[in-house]
Amino acid sequence: MNTITITTSQNVELDYDLGSLGDRILGHILDWLVIAAYAIILIVIFNFGIGGNFLGDNPWLVVVLVMPPVFYDLVCETLLNGQSVGKMIMGIKVISLNGEQPAFSQYLIRWLFRLVDFSIMGGLIALITVAVNERKQRVGDLVAGTTVVKTKPRTHFNDTLYVPTPATEYKVIYPEVMTLKDGDIQLIKEVLIAVSRSGNTLLAVQAQQKIEQVLKIRSQHSEAIFFLQAVLADYNYLTSQM
Repeated sequence: MNTITITTSQNVELDYDLGSLGDRILGHILDWLVIAAYAIILIVIFNFGIGGNFLGDNPWLVVVLVMPPVFYDLVCETLLNGQSVGKMIMGIKVISLNGEQPAFSQYLIRWLFRLVDFSIMGGLIALITVAVNERKQRVGDLVAGTTVVKTKPRTHFNDTLYVPTPATEYKVIYPEVMTLKDGDIQLIKEVLIAVSRSGNTLLAVQAQQKIEQVLKIRSQHSEAIFFLQAVLADYNYLTSQM
């Protein structure tokens, strides 16, 4: 299984390409190289710059200097939307199984379970768990309710449904769309792509109902798909005029 279908809080099913075992291993190695570079820099500074006795005179500094490698994954994933440097280079990220960005508590659980996944048996537990789990989850992912997916979308919207809005003689139907967030617009795009693949127009109807509720508007179109396309067109036109 190389993909995962996630049902969002709006009951919309989205498909993601799972991060492969190879991607995760290489990302992990790259992260270790970052930590190794940090350690080498410290060694050079204290051995050839400040002097070796400096740490002996300030033992508390050892604890401070050890903290970045220890908390590296937790801090990176929290601040970089589910990515570490290695994951960023490999084009993968951590997401929650509900399709949303993981909460800090989920990142924390993943980090705490690194002791089980990577410290015990030299990482063999993580390797086996990811290899046999259909969602490519290590133990930390199983407990936290997360997985790792590719950041590159399965389908490029510009190559499928997107049509640039005319710059002239365009009439905006739903000016309220400007209150939507980028994440909302991306979700609408994902819904249209999902409908085009599966033919399940119920997804479009559900999305329409949610948008009508949030924006307090009523559709002026006969079909939900046309409504969603109009919302995207209006948003594209209005943002292009800013």
